[in-house]
Parts: sequence; structure tokens; C-alpha cells
Amino acid sequence: MPPFEHQRHKPPQELLAPRELIVAVPEMQSHVNLSRILRAAGCCGVRQVLAEGNARPDPKIARDALEVVQLKVHRSLTPAIQALREEGHTIVGLEQATNSIPLPDYAFPQKSLLLVGHERHGMSADWLALCDAVVEIPIYGRPHSFNAATSAAIAMYEYCRQWPH
Repeated sequence: MPPFEHQRHKPPQELLAPRELIVAVPEMQSHVNLSRILRAAGCCGVRQVLAEGNARPDPKIARDALEVVQLKVHRSLTPAIQALREEGHTIVGLEQATNSIPLPDYAFPQKSLLLVGHERHGMSADWLALCDAVVEIPIYGRPHSFNAATSAAIAMYEYCRQWPH
């Protein structure tokens, strides 16, 4: 086997078409979480993140993602989510809930909107009602859930695994 050599900032894999995944987040208590979600979105080739409320990403954490991911801030996300559903997006909630589907078992439609729960309060009943499906990440230890930004990154990566190019 040939030796391994470190390649810092390897160029991204090319996509044959833009990703049709959009990520939506409630107003986060921590701008760090929003910034990490933006960075993960950039790494996954997601071009748009919708945020509610006072969204102020930290450029030191989000890094180059702020150049390639469009952040659209809304007072309320509900009308934007409903409009995207009318455009053909499937609304996929990311939350621990009754009747949720384990993330590895869910087949993402190509045109999906990933709706992330709040880092402390989870997803409101109103937002759960907007979802066409709810997925959750299986947990094998404690604490009982991943951080919101980590969960979003895992779910985006699973979407990318299913829709690689």
C-alpha cells in the first residue's frame, strides 16, 4: 500500500446539478449552532439555509460557507416552508418524536427541506404538523440526543450519501 500524505483543503467533489436540499432552523439560542449548521451546509453543497428570528452567524465558525450558502432570515418560517412545499419540497423534520423514522432507514426525496428542531426546546407542535416525515438519529448512549448543529450535519451527510452527485 502506498504511504498516506496529508492533503489540506482538498478540492470538493463536483456536483452534476445543484443540491435540492434546503435546511431550515428556528431562532437558535446560540449563534455558534447556526454557524456550524452553515459550515456543514457549505461542505455538503447545500446552497440555502432558512433561519427564523435574529440570525447572526459567526464568520470565524461558518468560514467560507458564508460565500456559498445563502442565508435567508424570516420573522416566521411557516409561510416560507408552506411555499416550498407548494414548489414540490418534502418537509422532513429532524426530531425525536412518536412515529419518527430512524435516519438510516429514511429515503430522502431529492427535493427536500430539512427542518431542524430547536437546540433546547425541540420542535414545536406547529412545526411537527408541517412535516411530511420526521426522522431521528438513533442514540446508543448518553446524553439522550446530539447537539442541533451536529444532528443537522449528520442528516445533511445522509442526504448527500443518498444523492451523491
